[in-house]
Amino acid sequence: MKEQRKLVVVISRGLDDERSSVAWSIANGGIKNGLDVSVFLVSSGVDWVRKGASDRAHLNPEDPAMKDMIQSVIDAGCHIGVCPPCIKVRGMYPEDLIDGVEVVGSTAIHERVKEGAAILSF
Repeated sequence: MKEQRKLVVVISRGLDDERSSVAWSIANGGIKNGLDVSVFLVSSGVDWVRKGASDRAHLNPEDPAMKDMIQSVIDAGCHIGVCPPCIKVRGMYPEDLIDGVEVVGSTAIHERVKEGAAILSF
């Protein structure tokens, strides 16, 4: 059986940048196309998974609502990792994050790279 190809989407843009909408859209497209997708959030990208943060965000009218795109990634069973120092400098704690995300260091990305993952960064 052929091994599933892997994709890591690194999102460093937050609530004020349309590129983050593109990143979540590409993650969802990868899932729909059979890729094993992981998302890693750094810098202001961690704001997307703060409880309530994405509830009303809709950066690109051509894309689904941000909350829906994020939930689709979670519902697909994809790993969403969040940079520990990035939440710390924002005064956030793991309990401030939505269910389905994990506070994890960059080793999570490195392991995926060792497995042959492609990386897209936004």
